[in-house]
Amino acid sequence: MTDSLYRTLPPLRRAVRRLARQHRLPADVRARLVLSVTDLADGELRAGRPVALSAAHEAIPARTGTGAGGDTGTDMATGAEAHSHLLAVTLHFPEVPGPLTAADLPLPAAEPSRDSVTWRIPVSEREDGTLPAGLPDGGGGHWTEMRAVEEELRAAFARTDGLVAEHRRLKHELAETNAGVLALYVQLEERDEQLRKAHGQILQELEDALRPQPLTIEGLELAVHYAPADPNAPTGGDHYDWFQLPDGTLHITVVDALGHGVRSTRSALNVTHAVRTLALEGHPLKSILARTHEILMPLDPELMATVLLARLDPATGELRLANGSHPPALLLQADGAARYLELRGRGIGYPLPGSEEILHTDIDAGDLLILYTDGLTESRRDPTEGELRLIEAARRHAAKPVTEIPAAIAADMHTVVLHPDDTLALAIRFTGPSHAGVPAARAGT
Repeated sequence: MTDSLYRTLPPLRRAVRRLARQHRLPADVRARLVLSVTDLADGELRAGRPVALSAAHEAIPARTGTGAGGDTGTDMATGAEAHSHLLAVTLHFPEVPGPLTAADLPLPAAEPSRDSVTWRIPVSEREDGTLPAGLPDGGGGHWTEMRAVEEELRAAFARTDGLVAEHRRLKHELAETNAGVLALYVQLEERDEQLRKAHGQILQELEDALRPQPLTIEGLELAVHYAPADPNAPTGGDHYDWFQLPDGTLHITVVDALGHGVRSTRSALNVTHAVRTLALEGHPLKSILARTHEILMPLDPELMATVLLARLDPATGELRLANGSHPPALLLQADGAARYLELRGRGIGYPLPGSEEILHTDIDAGDLLILYTDGLTESRRDPTEGELRLIEAARRHAAKPVTEIPAAIAADMHTVVLHPDDTLALAIRFTGPSHAGVPAARAGT
């Protein structure tokens, strides 16, 4: 086909459609070629510069055909794997003022030259080995182009319908896949929750086994509340121990070992076991903290723990305290008066461990003693605020049964929390005789 010069779009479109029809190009390829030629030629023709169209056959080796735009492999026009010839359609721009670009065309083209763009489209031979000959117009050029446009529209609609059907199929498959993934995710979440519960239950059972239950002692009512920083890891460094000495006195140990988890639990248990042993051996209360430090530090040099020791006589209400860097005990009297039993000392693992002195006081019938770890009183502002809030909470719940008081106080205190921490609270109510007129707390050896 020799070059034909065109100055308007309608005859150029007709020429492209005639060329595509003569070579039996599929309607969708023909439509893409017409749109591509139109996109490139429109600007030139509007500017009054003509364009030329030419076509030629190019032979290619069997089964190594290139698709339009130079791609090798499957023929984009017919779906066949290879063709023996290419139809090279070239659009020339004799008077183009600048370089051409062929990007983003409906039918990809080869890299353009200075003044032309070429499409190489695979075509097949006829059964007799010859290339397709021209087809008759079938009743006039206008009729032929209208028929060609209708074919292109049908091809476009068919392709659109096919894409819509494929979209529906993929959407359905995606919905089924998503449903399957969601079901699997739910199963995994349920399994994970079961494992968490089982893990927490095992640790809770271990925790319950490690923590002594409240004792039954005439003249005293005892209760305890413990809440871990992580509900899924009940073990922690906040621990306690209480037991009766041979003379009937109640001994209480409250420990807050540095850290969280099983390691801190082990450290706290080591402290309570050492203290229990020393107490039952009859060591003086004032020496127990320092002696515990001497025993444990060679075994665990990184151990650090605050400790509060209390001795309460259930018959007389006499109370003695030793403190190693631990928050002070709170004494709430039956008449509502409250005071902290302050006592200086240093904990296990601290320099110069031990209680500097022993605090002596007597408590009356109806008085409530609260022992706790710092997880109960830590607030967003300062320790003083936490201690004031603890007094308010203790007064608010003092009339309840002792078994309910520690948990109720903790619930009130945890409405304001600096950060999650293990929390331990013990409540001891003295129900023995009154000591009206007895002096207030006093320190001694």
